[in-house]
Amino acid sequence: MDTLLLSRIQFGANISFHILFPTITIALGWVLLFFKLRFNKTGDQKWMDAYMFWVKIFALSFAMGVVSGITMSFQFGTNWPGFMETVGNVAGPLLAYEIMTAFFLEAVFLGIMLFGASRVKNWVHTLATFLVAFGTTMSTFWIIVLNSWMHTPQGYEVIDGVVHATNWMEIIFNPSMPYRFVHMMLASGLTVAFLIAGISALRMLWGDRGEAVKSTLRFGIITGAVLIPLQILAGDMHGLNTLEYQPAKVAAMEGNWETQSNVPLVLFAVPNQETRSNDFEISIPNGASMILTHKADGVVPGLNDFVGEDGEILHPRVAPVFYAFRIMIGTGVAMLLLSWGGAFLLRRYGAGEMPKLPLLAFTAMSFSGWIATLAGWYTTEIGRQPWLVQGVLTTKDAVSDVPASMVLSTLIGYLAVYAVLIVAYIGVITYLARKATKGEPFSNRRYPRRGEVNIATLQPGE
Repeated sequence: MDTLLLSRIQFGANISFHILFPTITIALGWVLLFFKLRFNKTGDQKWMDAYMFWVKIFALSFAMGVVSGITMSFQFGTNWPGFMETVGNVAGPLLAYEIMTAFFLEAVFLGIMLFGASRVKNWVHTLATFLVAFGTTMSTFWIIVLNSWMHTPQGYEVIDGVVHATNWMEIIFNPSMPYRFVHMMLASGLTVAFLIAGISALRMLWGDRGEAVKSTLRFGIITGAVLIPLQILAGDMHGLNTLEYQPAKVAAMEGNWETQSNVPLVLFAVPNQETRSNDFEISIPNGASMILTHKADGVVPGLNDFVGEDGEILHPRVAPVFYAFRIMIGTGVAMLLLSWGGAFLLRRYGAGEMPKLPLLAFTAMSFSGWIATLAGWYTTEIGRQPWLVQGVLTTKDAVSDVPASMVLSTLIGYLAVYAVLIVAYIGVITYLARKATKGEPFSNRRYPRRGEVNIATLQPGE
């Protein structure tokens, strides 16, 4: 294991840990805004109870995301100096745009959102919630812009080995950006939907039959049932875009070695890179051609097209991409079946009488969004290899020359800390759910409804 491989593993570990938390905060901010608007409109305390419970999970996730993001960004200098040296003229401004349009917005209004419900006017608190949710979305937008540009670079020129921007509109709205942005937003929505449904189901299993938990269970199930078909459609469109711009990745995803028509859909196989074939293959005739070209005799690229004349492999390692893609699809199918089944049971029994077995299933699927997101991320990022920026910069040309032993020692340290933090994070969420189930108030404050005066904002003599 040399410096290149260890640095890839270290960055993969860092970004895997980091992405878990923005995946929650991106959509949860908008969910909190929905809860707050429902409270403003109806005056029903259950919506404010739901808000005050889930805003704590938002705060916890936000803090974890910020800390892990800082750690990850350091590696641009410590592990991957060639990245900024080569494409810093593009990557630097995009990261700066994220700070200016997202971090500043979140930093200003997060405190009002978390602690101002009983201290500021109701409309101010609602506005703060909206601006924080908007800030998380803007942060996502700029990160996806940079990541998409690395996959489908446009609007640049190379002078003396350094990339310079020539058209910022082409850089920002590069060919894969719209598909990736929509795909990520829907992934976050599904992650939050199943998290809300799962934690609400857990509280119901513990005996909580309050109106707030029944409403959040219903919200999570219905949201998941609505979003999963949209994600399948977005995934199909993203796949067609990837086929056009990164055919080697698609070939690895499908486990297809030869460019040909009538390519079967491989459900399971053991890709063998030495023999350049699949062992123990189970497939559906013409399936891959139908999905990727929408024609049974459509031509699908094969991995053997991406081997240099000197034998150099110009495609990613097949097994990680192949299996990660199937884990993502399998998790998505489980989400589809469970959410639609849950929606049927809601219609038949109502949230308060949901049978125990589906409640257990939703509890078990609480963090299923994490699994699907990570599997999709691995498919995307490993599938780009050997390129760091497609057609511009290879991964091996960007890595630092620090000793492998130094990278290994920091990798072990990162993994140990992340293991403790992830257990602590899930433990805190469980603690909050248990506390809410027991009916222990998080605060004795009464939050003003629409049209009411918040006495905390009155001045002496008023």
